[in-house]
Amino acid sequence: MTDQEVIWTRLGLGTVAALGVLAVGCSADTETTAPATDALIAQTAAGSTDMSSPSAASGEGEGGVTIAKAATDPVVYLSALAIAKAHVLAARDAYAEGETDAAGEMSAHPVSEVLADMQPVFEARGVADFTALLLDASDAAYAGAPSDAIAKRTEVIVTALRDAEAFAPTDGRSDDAVWAGVVSDQIDRAADMYGVAVGSYQYEPYLDGYGFLKAAEAAFAEHRTAIETSQPRAAAAMSDALSQLQDAYATALRPETLDANPSALKAIASRVQLAVN
Repeated sequence: MTDQEVIWTRLGLGTVAALGVLAVGCSADTETTAPATDALIAQTAAGSTDMSSPSAASGEGEGGVTIAKAATDPVVYLSALAIAKAHVLAARDAYAEGETDAAGEMSAHPVSEVLADMQPVFEARGVADFTALLLDASDAAYAGAPSDAIAKRTEVIVTALRDAEAFAPTDGRSDDAVWAGVVSDQIDRAADMYGVAVGSYQYEPYLDGYGFLKAAEAAFAEHRTAIETSQPRAAAAMSDALSQLQDAYATALRPETLDANPSALKAIASRVQLAVN
């Protein structure tokens, strides 16, 4: 049995099916259908490593990350890590709100949606495999562990993701330019997912978007000074976008009504993209 089969056997077909549903929330430009989930399970049984999302067949991973570019493009590489971070932060906060099943699914989600495709890149760059950390966090959530135990596991995963950031490729761009691209990417995903959430009664799209917001906030907070110095217009647009997204995603729990304007959120996200050099 391959390592990939071991991972998916441990997750179980129920979780695989749940991850197939979650892919709807995480790929705003891709519609996932039951056959797509069936194909995912079939690929799993065959031991395929290209099973992250319906867009994987075109060489893209979670939410349109072009995995083929991750080995050479630091923004793509770091955005993939930010997506994983978004999921574990969302899982932590959802768990604290009593959403144990959603937290368990969200913690495991990056294993299929990001790491399966990124693993060759990580291996080539010498990044330690942190799949087990995500599965452990998922197991703990399903087992009803105390919230502080989930929070501690989240800290360990975030540390592993930070360690992986140090192995990002370089292409001549400055660190502030690269991180501006990552912040913009996460903002755009959060805005996209709000639009998906408005058109769905499912919790997962909203929680995905909440996670992308949290990942964007974390990256901007860490690199804000450098971005403001080199790209003040972009930094101002990011600050405005994050403020509006914070109002839209006020809590990890989906409110009864989603009152923010999806078009307005997408417009401010687009302004960020245009402002980033």
